[in-house]
This record gives sequence, C-alpha cells and structure tokens, in this order.
Amino acid sequence: MKIKKLNENAVIPTYGTEYSAGADLYACILEDITLEPGKTKLIPTGLAMEIPVGYAGFIYARSGLASKKGLAPANKVGVIDADYRGEVMVALHNHSNLNQTISAKERIAQIVIAPFLKVDFEETEELNDTVRGDNGFGSTGTK
Repeated sequence: MKIKKLNENAVIPTYGTEYSAGADLYACILEDITLEPGKTKLIPTGLAMEIPVGYAGFIYARSGLASKKGLAPANKVGVIDADYRGEVMVALHNHSNLNQTISAKERIAQIVIAPFLKVDFEETEELNDTVRGDNGFGSTGTK
C-alpha cells in the first residue's frame, strides 16, 4: 500500500509482531502534548495513505496506551476511506483523571486495513423472521 510522508519526522506504521492485525501509528509532533482529563486533541501522524479501493483503514486504540494512560481515539474507531488523501490524524481522548503526555514518535493508535461491503439500501415494509426477532440488548445471554 502506498504511503506518503507529509513531514520528514513522520514514522511509517509498524507491526509489533508477525501476526499483528494492526500497525502502530506514531505521533508526528516536535514537542510533548499534554492532554487534560476529559479532553480530546487531534494528533498528527505526518502521513497520507492510498488505501486500495474496496478497503478502509480502521483506527483503533492501542491496548497498552488505553489501559496504562487512559488514552484512546475519541470516536472509538476512526475510518479512513480509500479516496481520502489528507493527513491521517488521531483524535486522542484522555479518559483518565490525570494529565497525560504524548511524546514525539510515541505510538498513539493502530490502523487495520480491512475490506468492507458496500450495499444498496432498499426500503421495505417487511423483514424476514428470525428466531431472535427484535430482541435486542442483552437478549442473547444465558438465562
């Protein structure tokens, strides 16, 4: 997949292990950024991507950053469409009660490149019946 550095300090995403699904995204900043409790800041990666048609980039939290610092993407999962060519940014939110610091080239999120289905929505008056029907939240748990 083609990737373009928009900033000479940008770090190309890396996979932590041979079987990692997500590649780490790095903060492309010159100075530390402090996130106050309950606040969100856009953190640049310094990268633009050419995601193949039929795929999207899904930005997820890094489990270590979320569990140790309480930092995770504000929108829970970011979506980068195949036709987007701008800088990949991570809206990082501080869920903790403490100020948290992001340093230059720190791993701030992970990106998973995955295929998706695009469907045509067809309005209808009736849907096929299923065993579950319209039973929602918590309805599939044990009784």
